Amino acid sequence: MKNFGIQEALSQLGVRKKNPGVSTGRKWYKSTGKTIESFSPVDGRLIGSVTQADEKTYQQVAAKAVEGFREWRKWPAPKRGEVVRQVGEALRKHKEPLGKLVSYEMGKSYTEGLGEVQEMIDICDFAVGLSRQLHGLTMHSERPLHRMYEQWHPLGPVGIITAFNFPVAVWSWNSMLAWVCGDTCIWKPSEKTPLCSIACQNIVNEVFERMAVPEGVSCLVNGDASVGQWLSADANIPLISATGSVRMGKAVAKTVSERLGRSLLELGGNNAIIITPNANLDIAIRGSLFGAVGTAGQRCTTTRRLIVHEDVYEEVKQRLVNAYQQLAIGNPLDPGNHVGPLIDKLAVKAYEDALRKIKKEGGDLLIKGGVLEGKGYESGCYVKPAIAEVENSFSIVQQETFAPILYLIKYRTIQEAIELQNGVMQGLSSSIMTNNMREMELFLSAEGSDCGIANVNIGTSGAEIGGAFGGEKETGGGRESGSDAWKVYMRRQTNTINYGESLPLAQGIKFAI
Repeated sequence: MKNFGIQEALSQLGVRKKNPGVSTGRKWYKSTGKTIESFSPVDGRLIGSVTQADEKTYQQVAAKAVEGFREWRKWPAPKRGEVVRQVGEALRKHKEPLGKLVSYEMGKSYTEGLGEVQEMIDICDFAVGLSRQLHGLTMHSERPLHRMYEQWHPLGPVGIITAFNFPVAVWSWNSMLAWVCGDTCIWKPSEKTPLCSIACQNIVNEVFERMAVPEGVSCLVNGDASVGQWLSADANIPLISATGSVRMGKAVAKTVSERLGRSLLELGGNNAIIITPNANLDIAIRGSLFGAVGTAGQRCTTTRRLIVHEDVYEEVKQRLVNAYQQLAIGNPLDPGNHVGPLIDKLAVKAYEDALRKIKKEGGDLLIKGGVLEGKGYESGCYVKPAIAEVENSFSIVQQETFAPILYLIKYRTIQEAIELQNGVMQGLSSSIMTNNMREMELFLSAEGSDCGIANVNIGTSGAEIGGAFGGEKETGGGRESGSDAWKVYMRRQTNTINYGESLPLAQGIKFAI
């Protein structure tokens, strides 16, 4: 199998065969934790390894994050923004090798890997502007000669737990905003993609050392679920931002809530596109296709359900079947391929289990799917994207299967379509394909989509960093990235100043001695 310059990319990023997995920004720590080996789903080869954090080393890193916060919060926000600007410039310099590593270690296409690094660059640019806009409000006091206002202060060390499917972008969404807000960060990446975290830490370390950023502002603790548990239970970490499964999110939320900390949760998605008779079907098919098979169905915003009006159902079905038959599946670093591998063989097993459950519940597989074998598929992680006609009530349809399986569901009225769209426990992303203004406005109204993201005439995936990203229900309710998502990384303080010579009390209370 072609190498596509992987070794050169690893060298440029400072990723070695054996890497320490723990850092406080100025130094790398040796720990007694187990070794985590990273095998590429592209070809099954060992890329490299990292050493997991043990509990003692974690405590050392956490202490450095607390210590670093005391100094970092004193830096003016625009100066912190300048540091993030320099990180963005370093990412531009390393965009191609980092995008290549993302593709090779995670399995998404190279163009998607480059897109993920571009997201990092974009959030840097956004955060730089934000560093001069961390503004509060002024309010009129009911008392004479009093002034009221609110301001936002740095919150403290932020714990960031990320998933394998976006091994670098989600960390950047959190860290770049947290840094300009004056927080320090402790990143616990997925143990399935540890080398991406090493590359990012190397890039940031070089910038931070050059700009004399305090140690502890950017911390990295590689490891399994136990490291995430230490982070979640740490009373010195006021905010835990966790991205992953609903099961993981519930565990994090329970642990954090027991110490009355804050959780920012980005969990499962079961996203649907409604295709109405008033849709431009060329746009609808294209949006549905990328939404369903992009990243091999391993995005939290992947299109899992197509809710199609009965008048256009057969045409949509046939066009999708034809499109699926033209998909090229193979090495994601090869620009001629549309679909790469699943992350590992556990994901393949979940995919096969889902196909069996579809049949068991009475679904009809239009594109049967299956695991690919032979030359180019030696890793055992390549599968065929599948399409199934189902009912929304099927238990397997109610679940999120992280694989390229698309469910087709028929509807008659727009109200029925919206009920089907909302009829799952997840509430991340949604879309409607229509040129009818009334359908569009109903979908976007309070009685329409119950998701955190609702799109018109675009698919469910591919969110821009300018908008707040997140969802409702079992998706967790968190918001990251754009808009005013920065506020979760800060604490609000209300201030009242009496500049008079008497002390009137609020609500007209009289208190005299």
